[in-house]
Amino acid sequence: MYTITDHLGRTVTFSHPPKRIISLVPAITETMYHLNLEDTIVGRTRFCIFPQEKVLMAKNIGGTKDINLDRINQLKPDLILAEKEENTKEIVKTLEKHYPVFVFEVQKELDVYRMIKDLGRLTNRNDESFQMVKEIQHQFDTLPHVNGKSAAYVIWKNPYMVVGKDTYIQSTLTKMGFINPFTSLNGRYPVVTEEDFQNADLDYILLATEPYPFREKHIKEFQAMVPHAKIIIVDGEMFWYGAKMIQAADYFKKTFDAL
Repeated sequence: MYTITDHLGRTVTFSHPPKRIISLVPAITETMYHLNLEDTIVGRTRFCIFPQEKVLMAKNIGGTKDINLDRINQLKPDLILAEKEENTKEIVKTLEKHYPVFVFEVQKELDVYRMIKDLGRLTNRNDESFQMVKEIQHQFDTLPHVNGKSAAYVIWKNPYMVVGKDTYIQSTLTKMGFINPFTSLNGRYPVVTEEDFQNADLDYILLATEPYPFREKHIKEFQAMVPHAKIIIVDGEMFWYGAKMIQAADYFKKTFDAL
């Protein structure tokens, strides 16, 4: 047996290396496949959609916040992976009665590197995880810089919700030189109003394609609201942490280099 402390300071004991893993976190699921762990991933959420050609081999155990416990029990996992924000405390408490549950916490770029390295420790993929971290760091050293332009990253409509403080997305925006006026608000994803957008003196409004499916048709709505801001549709999946970061650097350069 192997004992390790997770990111919340919880002690987790499990058979090492685990042979039957369930991941409750889409970005972590994709990262595991990148570490060549497809033979050990037996379960994943319905939101775990990458890599598309491989995730269907793992059983759908429900959502990130609405798991199907019967399906999990059928899979008999020897380790379950969760994340503080993605999954609820109630889910972790329910699962830890029966299975080892390792909880990650990702709020900034450095947390991602810790997550990847810990995944390597958990699954006996240390070399692969260190190589992945080096690759991402190399890519992120080439990110564009926008010289202090203010931007809101919008994730939801009705009500409007934006990215706030202590989030991986915010740390990435900061690394590229964006200033987010909404980090002063309470909460990691604060609710804002039309008036808040108008008073924020925004240079850019970034409309993410997920979790809310913002598309070109929404640009007019925001342009009418904040005429002086430039409205840009951004691929929300490129702001996932983990394996997506390898592709994200090129995407960010293409999207933001001209700003």
